[in-house]
Amino acid sequence: MRFVIQRVLESEVKVDGESLGKIGKGFMVLIGVSDSDTREIADKMVKKMLGLRIFEDEQGKTNLSLDSVGGELLLISQFTLYANCKRGNRPSFIEAGAPDMASDMYEYIIEKCKAQVPVVERGRFGADMKISLVNDGPFTIVLDSDTL
Repeated sequence: MRFVIQRVLESEVKVDGESLGKIGKGFMVLIGVSDSDTREIADKMVKKMLGLRIFEDEQGKTNLSLDSVGGELLLISQFTLYANCKRGNRPSFIEAGAPDMASDMYEYIIEKCKAQVPVVERGRFGADMKISLVNDGPFTIVLDSDTL
């Protein structure tokens, strides 16, 4: 499982011009699922993400977590995080999770986050989404379950 976490001042996702989710200060998270991912892996990834202390405290040090700053979440599914570009110039996505399983895992992650974060917005699995954001920093973290 892979999460690309961007600390944002604001972020929004649209499908066909309709806003599906919009947040202020918090994390915009791109979520990639592989066929080998499990709920236990998702639990570990969510715990790590929500525990990240990457917001600045009064001294300007990155020492505060999402809950410490009243941050919000925008969660976006993105199978292309499992693109394999080793051969040729056309990426292969065979390492990405099968759509039904990946969709179920995405929904599970959303529900786990909603149990801990007051504002959780989302994209639409499998849709052509347009995402806008103001990255704060810029600050981007990549979490990969294979390296946690």
